Amino acid sequence: MSEANIPPWLQEELARYDQLQQTLQALLAQKQQVDLELADAERAIEELTKENDDAQVYKISGSIMIRSTKQDLLKELGERKELANTRRTILAKQEEKVRQSLQEVQAKVNQALKGPATA
Repeated sequence: MSEANIPPWLQEELARYDQLQQTLQALLAQKQQVDLELADAERAIEELTKENDDAQVYKISGSIMIRSTKQDLLKELGERKELANTRRTILAKQEEKVRQSLQEVQAKVNQALKGPATA
């Protein structure tokens, strides 16, 4: 079937399918980045909990290291972890919606290719 023979509504569905695939790839990349942030925060919390309460600890801010307290860093890391978990949940919900939309569009396209156009 050449592009000239494809009905306009089907061309729109194919374009929508491509756009949904791109959106899904972007969401997956964002989710992967959040997973890395989450793992980083978890590792930092794990290492920090091994230290004594009076140990000198530092955090990186831009290109410098700043002395902090263990409790302040644990609180900050806990907040970062909570935020990353929230972002991951939101991205997972968005991913599910996009996957459902992809399946719907794919079903329409497959139906159009199998039989006569009814739309």
